[in-house]
Amino acid sequence: MPRSLLCALALAGCLLVDEEACARDEIVLGMSAALSGPSRGLGIELWRGAQAYFDMLNEQGGIEGIPVRLRVLDDGYDPDRAIENAEELLAADEVVALFNFVGTPTTTRVLPLLKLHDMEHGRRTLLFFPFTGAQPVRQPPYGDLVFNLRASYREETEGLVDHFARIGRRRIGIFFQADAYGRSGWDGVRRAAARHEAEVVAEATYRRGETEHDDYRRQVEILRDADADAVVAVASYAAAAGFIRDARNAGWDVPIANVSFVGSENLLAHLLTLSQESGVDYTSNLVNSQVVPDYRDVHLPAVREYRAAMERYDPQPDPEIAEGNHEALEYGPVSFEGFLNAKLMAEILRRADDPTASRDLRAAALSVRNVDVGVDTQISYTNEDHAGVEKVYFTTVEDGQNVPFYDWSRWTP
Repeated sequence: MPRSLLCALALAGCLLVDEEACARDEIVLGMSAALSGPSRGLGIELWRGAQAYFDMLNEQGGIEGIPVRLRVLDDGYDPDRAIENAEELLAADEVVALFNFVGTPTTTRVLPLLKLHDMEHGRRTLLFFPFTGAQPVRQPPYGDLVFNLRASYREETEGLVDHFARIGRRRIGIFFQADAYGRSGWDGVRRAAARHEAEVVAEATYRRGETEHDDYRRQVEILRDADADAVVAVASYAAAAGFIRDARNAGWDVPIANVSFVGSENLLAHLLTLSQESGVDYTSNLVNSQVVPDYRDVHLPAVREYRAAMERYDPQPDPEIAEGNHEALEYGPVSFEGFLNAKLMAEILRRADDPTASRDLRAAALSVRNVDVGVDTQISYTNEDHAGVEKVYFTTVEDGQNVPFYDWSRWTP
């Protein structure tokens, strides 16, 4: 029975229902993301895409007449701040679910808090569609509390290493962030190498928070001296840009591949700026794995919907929340992912008996079977599998733009 009818009958004295839920006039989702610091482009763009969808949804009447609101907090990509934000959101009765958390070191630190909250309060608050492909959000003991939309880092790195090995590039170097995010990608690369007769010949790390202004010549030297013929980078866009610059300045032109968390448009913007400053092209021989289709492919219904919503609503973060300057991207894979996250979240809320109650969201999510959100794959969830989409796409830079590609032979050694 629709919630609006339940509440109407309750007011008429016909039913006993949760009066507090009936009194709520909005559905609140809690989001913690980097809105400041060197990775703020990811958090802001993910929020912008989701907000554009919810703006469109609310203009059309929301969920059974109830608007959806994102309560977003800045964690600066800092795990301790992410924990504080999660505690605040979990303590707020109005928040029905956590949504769109950004990053592996932040999200994985929040997972035990979700489990503890469930045990202590008997209120299962779920996390929907975190912006991470790490394994802890996909397997016990926390996987039952998380629903994913994007492919995993294992699937992304499997695709990268597989394609490199197929063209004869089997000596893989890894450049990765020294934390849970980097280690998750590192694990995926090593597993993939073992399956594809490839070898991880060297590893080089950097500290979270480093940017293009830092020096990566030592990391380049380590990987180059090991005669790596391809590099998989598990990095932030700022650090990846600095590493690519120093590799090319050293005359090392091997293909360098980044996973989706790098934010390919943010990375490209940094590389174009560095190229302009130095007069050296830093955009050649680059590969990015992606977890959403090309945001320019207007043959896909979701792409047309996304572009129309971004143009109409153009969400901009509150400067009091998002510290530092951020030049919003017109379109991009990160905001497109946020848009798809919000679209699937709305579908789950529609399926809930009471979309303002967290207790109903698990059953609603598990009712998702072969749902088409307007891209080239369908989504289903079961008790055992909260993975969502497992497909991986690939882009490279041509003429100053990230474009999809399918032929890897250009990198045959």
